[in-house]
Amino acid sequence: MIIFMIINMTISPPLPAGVPPVHHRPLHLVRRLQQIGAALLAETLRPHGLFGLEYGVLATLAEEPGIDQRRLAEAMGVDRNSAGQMVEALEARGLLTREVDPADRRARVLRLTASGVALRNAVRPAMLSVNARLVEPLPQAERDAFLSMLLRVVDHHEALARPGAGRRPRGAARSATRPAEGAA
Repeated sequence: MIIFMIINMTISPPLPAGVPPVHHRPLHLVRRLQQIGAALLAETLRPHGLFGLEYGVLATLAEEPGIDQRRLAEAMGVDRNSAGQMVEALEARGLLTREVDPADRRARVLRLTASGVALRNAVRPAMLSVNARLVEPLPQAERDAFLSMLLRVVDHHEALARPGAGRRPRGAARSATRPAEGAA
């Protein structure tokens, strides 16, 4: 048994020094990775005047032109109100159009304008690069395995991936043991 442990210790890569062992838990690491990803995304999109979800709208409409706002919200995993606000902002910038759906007069179909297509195409190489930058500490085989594992975990828990999941209900009191956000 001791020989197995020694062999295993010599084969296994050392744990990174930056994360205390007490935080070597999936939920903590997923949250930290999300923070890192959000920072990289903001850094990449800021020069283009976009936020991450706004780029998501452009990318989704580039792949699925003519979808309605409800389907856009579902594809992006956001609520319909948030999708509507993003659509309004991007429409005001002349990046997309909303037109009445001839098949359902209550719905609006969305399409990128020439300016929207140009912006999406201009930003896309930087987005591909920042995705590669996120996983650059991993060798290529591990990048592929990491992506495969992430996809399996997300697919397994897809029912939980809905807008607002995990948020505190409106009007719910904060825990007495947890200080309010922004409190010292």
